[in-house]
Amino acid sequence: MNHGKIHGRAWKYGDNVDTDVILPGRWCHLTKAEDIKGHCFEDLDTGFPDKVKQGDVVVAGDNFGCGSSREIAPLAIKSVGVSLVIAKSFARIFYRNCINIGLAIMVAPDAAEAIQAGDVVEADLSAGMIMLPDKKKTFKSIPFPPFVREIFDKGGLVEYLRDRFKDGVYVG
Repeated sequence: MNHGKIHGRAWKYGDNVDTDVILPGRWCHLTKAEDIKGHCFEDLDTGFPDKVKQGDVVVAGDNFGCGSSREIAPLAIKSVGVSLVIAKSFARIFYRNCINIGLAIMVAPDAAEAIQAGDVVEADLSAGMIMLPDKKKTFKSIPFPPFVREIFDKGGLVEYLRDRFKDGVYVG
């Protein structure tokens, strides 16, 4: 999957959306994406997994992903088909967990403020650009270095490393 260019509708949430809201702790015993996806945001936005479309974008305020360090929270978001999370800021461990599991993220305070629920959002991770074509607005984010974009493209850190090691030898 190439995360360089993204196109989807926005789902807008506020500040301090914690990992227990993203995937309630009562479901953390589940380990497969197909099992957890039905519970993504269930206490925040009932029916979200049934309403979201492949490629859609979650947009949030400050400190998105705060709370516990569970890697299953960004996996829940990815499992429902969300291609990108844009926020004013992210909790540090959540930010890193998104990279690890291959969920594209962008820190873009101005874009997070301007985007409304239902807006069409286009993003170019390579250029660090977020566009709202219907509103004719463009926002800048700091682009990830090529190796991080490659982690996104491979679907996560494990897949990225599998490509780098052949017969136990690094071939990167």
